[in-house]
Amino acid sequence: MSGNERQRRREGILFLVGFGLCIPAANWLIGNVGTVCPPNAPCLIPVAPGVMAPSGVITIGLAFVLRDLVQRRIGVRWAAAAVVAGAGLSAFFAPPALVVASGTAYLFSETADLAVYTPLQRRRLVLAVFASSIVGLIVDSILFLYLAFGSLDFLLGQVVGKAWMVVFALPFIMLLRRRDERLGLTAA
Repeated sequence: MSGNERQRRREGILFLVGFGLCIPAANWLIGNVGTVCPPNAPCLIPVAPGVMAPSGVITIGLAFVLRDLVQRRIGVRWAAAAVVAGAGLSAFFAPPALVVASGTAYLFSETADLAVYTPLQRRRLVLAVFASSIVGLIVDSILFLYLAFGSLDFLLGQVVGKAWMVVFALPFIMLLRRRDERLGLTAA
């Protein structure tokens, strides 16, 4: 295995671990961190003027980007396996009332992310990460809110909060792409 191959694999494992940590972090945040934590409801944070969202949006937005990076570094099979494992982890770490919503939303949204990212990523990495993440976060937001709360009241906040994390990650993606080109690192 060449030095570039080892580096790509190490980075892939690092992204995979980060991806896996996003799941329990989001479920913990929803129940414990926010500027407002109403009884029997998710803790909320402001994501835009006058727009609130459950606090887990921070790490779920990041999870979409990390899933794409797992695929870029160690391949689509690892990414697909991570999605299935992530859905299980999501259900395992979710509060009992949110198990079905969390696991289902995660499975469908990350699968949508994978389906959009895969055909775009070789030619247009930044666009692939952005487009796949936006599709995934919309699917995730609709399914999670509907299944968990029977309401789409926080849909705008969910989408905006997750999208912020994607937008904040794009400069890193651009730097990563440039470095990969300079070092001759190819996608898996």
